[in-house]
Amino acid sequence: MAATETLTAERILEATEEVLRRYGPAKATVVDVARVLGVSHGSVYRHFRTKAALREAVTERWLSRAEVALAEVIAASDRPAAEKLRAWFSGLFEAKRHKAGDDPELFATYGVLIDEASGVVDHHIEALVDQVRAIVEEGVRDGEFSAPDPGAAARALFMATAHFHDPAYAAEWQRPTVDAEFEAVVELLLRGLRA
Repeated sequence: MAATETLTAERILEATEEVLRRYGPAKATVVDVARVLGVSHGSVYRHFRTKAALREAVTERWLSRAEVALAEVIAASDRPAAEKLRAWFSGLFEAKRHKAGDDPELFATYGVLIDEASGVVDHHIEALVDQVRAIVEEGVRDGEFSAPDPGAAARALFMATAHFHDPAYAAEWQRPTVDAEFEAVVELLLRGLRA
């Protein structure tokens, strides 16, 4: 890092991703992150008080990228709720599949970090379920869906599609039949929601 460049939490998180990709979660250290940035490890600790806090922040950053992209699907769409819901689940599946396929080392690293940061994961899942709830509520308002409890319906939809977004199933996402399976599940769920 150039001496004139300000050290920010975002720069530290970028460097941490690089270090995690290079060394993996077992060998990556705060000293490695500081070395990439050209600063002392004390400078990193001024932004993140512990190694655990740094690892949690980088995990949260990684997970929030999907939340932001999916929120844009909801906000930018003037389509009916069923189409929006299909687009939302398709977006989630594609995002997870690309993360697993495009950078398998980093995906595996985040699998380890996610196990350490259960609070971050719980928050991420709640944010995603809340996005689904907003679509279900919209569908109910427009008379497109019948769901007496949109929150419960959203959680059920999310759990029913876990095979297509839970990292535990990542090895199956490249099978030739997975897209047809995904479409069949989403269509079944949408039929169940229709008023």
